[in-house]
This record gives sequence, C-alpha cells and structure tokens, in this order.
Amino acid sequence: MFTGIIEEIGQIREIRRNGQTLCLNISASIILEDVRLGDSIAVNGVCLTVTKFDKNFFTADVMPETFNNTTLHLLSRGSAVNLERALAANGRFGGHIVSGHIDGVAKVTNYQKNQNAIIYTIKLGNNLIKNCIAKGSIAIDGTSLTITKVKNDELEVSLIPHTQDKSILSKKKIGEFVNIECDILMKKSIQSSKAASNLDESFLRNNGFI
Repeated sequence: MFTGIIEEIGQIREIRRNGQTLCLNISASIILEDVRLGDSIAVNGVCLTVTKFDKNFFTADVMPETFNNTTLHLLSRGSAVNLERALAANGRFGGHIVSGHIDGVAKVTNYQKNQNAIIYTIKLGNNLIKNCIAKGSIAIDGTSLTITKVKNDELEVSLIPHTQDKSILSKKKIGEFVNIECDILMKKSIQSSKAASNLDESFLRNNGFI
C-alpha cells in the first residue's frame, strides 16, 4: 500500500524492451536507503518489484498486463518518474489509500496558472469518471490529489507549489498521458451501492433467501 506522497523524482537510466515486457533501470537515492530485494516501489503510481539494486539505482520488470494498461511503455532513457516506497507499518499516513494498481490511462487536455497553483484538466472517459467526485481523492502518476471539479468525463486538480516541485506532474503538457488510480474507498462505496440496489424481493426469492 502507498499514500500518494511522492518521495523522490527518479530517472530512467536504461530501459530494455522485449515484446510487451520491460526491464527498467532507475536512478534514485532516498528510496534506496532501506531497500531490499522484493520490495515494492511505485513508479508513476505503478507498483513494481525491486529485482536488483545498489546505492544509486534499482531495476524492476514490467509484465505485459502492466505494459498494456499503464503509461510505462511510453518511458524512454532520461524520463523522469515519480517514486514512492510502500508504506511502513509505523509510517505516517499523509495522502490517501493508494494500491499501486492502475485503473486506466487518461489524457491532459488543459492546464493553466492560477496565482501559485497550476490547474490541470484531465480527460478520463466514462469508465473512470464514474469513480470520481468533487473533493474526492485521486492518484495521478502516483501523486495523491484532491479533485476540484468534475464535468462530463473530465476532472480538474490543482497543484500547490510543493507538488509542482516534488513530482513530475507540473511538467505534463497538453496531449500527454498519465496513470490514474481512483480512490479505493469510492470504488468500494459504488460497488456496495450496486450490490444493495440488487437486493430486491425477486433477487432474494431467486437465491433462496425467502
């Protein structure tokens, strides 16, 4: 589990491609202070497993499922990436619950400065937007953000100066893609509501409850 609080911006040192698989070699420092083989690290919000490391880098494999359903296949040598270690049991919970399992990919459609903030408009599509509400949480490239507005299949988020400095989001341009993980609590709430709506007399009778 992660919190969406980015610890460090890493850089792709090397990327090896083989069909729909990748082996990423990523430079880092802070997140490597206590790293062990098999640890989970979120790379642009995607939970990956450390397969090799030293004090300056770690490697992680990307399987076809992740290749096809995230933006990791768009990375190249020199790309900057958001990095976060899995939350320690005694750690401080600063963002929101983030699993590192991406729900889909979305496109940046607009951004604008508003005094000290940058407001981004992200087009999610109908399948993802149904899990989003204004003032709710969302992880974009692994960064925990508060949704400020939802309209049709787009949402807006506002980046404070700290987020602009400590993540790669402020470098995103119109037309670029980002990884999206919707709030797990919102998804559970929607699933519970759907389940409850099916509990009519016909359902109960057909399944032997009455």
